[in-house]
Amino acid sequence: MSRTVYLNGEYMPEGEAKVSIFDRGFLMADGVYEVTSVLDGKLIDFEGHAVRLERSLNELDMASPISMDDLLEVHRELVRLNDIVDGMIYLQITRGAPDDRDFVFPDPAKVPSTIVLFTQNKPGLADNPVAKKGIKVISIEDQRWGRRDIKTVQLLYPSMGKMMAKAAGADDAWLVEDGKVTEGTSNNAYIVKGGKIITRELSNDILHGITRKAVLRFAKEAQMEVEERSFTIEEAQGADEAFITSASTFVMPVVEVDGAKLGDGTPGPVATRLREIYLEESLKAAI
Repeated sequence: MSRTVYLNGEYMPEGEAKVSIFDRGFLMADGVYEVTSVLDGKLIDFEGHAVRLERSLNELDMASPISMDDLLEVHRELVRLNDIVDGMIYLQITRGAPDDRDFVFPDPAKVPSTIVLFTQNKPGLADNPVAKKGIKVISIEDQRWGRRDIKTVQLLYPSMGKMMAKAAGADDAWLVEDGKVTEGTSNNAYIVKGGKIITRELSNDILHGITRKAVLRFAKEAQMEVEERSFTIEEAQGADEAFITSASTFVMPVVEVDGAKLGDGTPGPVATRLREIYLEESLKAAI
């Protein structure tokens, strides 16, 4: 069955949605995006995603075509129209489609931003069986641009990283710069040593993950020790356990780093408990 999508103020069948070939998202990767999970028909961490979206737009001097209140209603309407119980809503805003290709930004008063939203149906999203066995990661050089804190649609290198991991028989890749792990291809990275959760501090080097923020708050509320600092792949290989966080994987245990098993090679107690807490608390706060 065809999905109903949202494009520039209108709901329409996905096959009817068209974007200009001159759209700067297509030509220049000049756009930002967010992904919000849906569990039991409700939006998870919507406010956090909306705040980060506004920040990304502001950092790129890009006009927003919609208010945050109206954006919430669009999300809810797409959930209703597509009968989404568990899944995700993808949102993308670009600088729009001028009359021709040009490196110079178009005048936002003359060229409106393009906004697109669509749903992805993912039954049983919170019950992903992979979380019970954990994932394997490899390390690769971080070759992305320097403003990773802005959630742009420039996702070619992260996609290449996932393909490198697949070719190596792993599930994902951790990016390494100056000898230290920055983050995963589409997630934040953590290790656990002696019960202490260690993850890179916020800066322009990593995405300010919405799930990251919530998980660290829940960890501190549960009296878990958290240290925000960089760590090496060697330190990760010697850790008791590790995990990643993102809007679509929530808290996902990591059981192997560059071929080295962590602990006994199964999901550790900290990651397992944090996943339980995150899902429980996020569902309580879902809207």
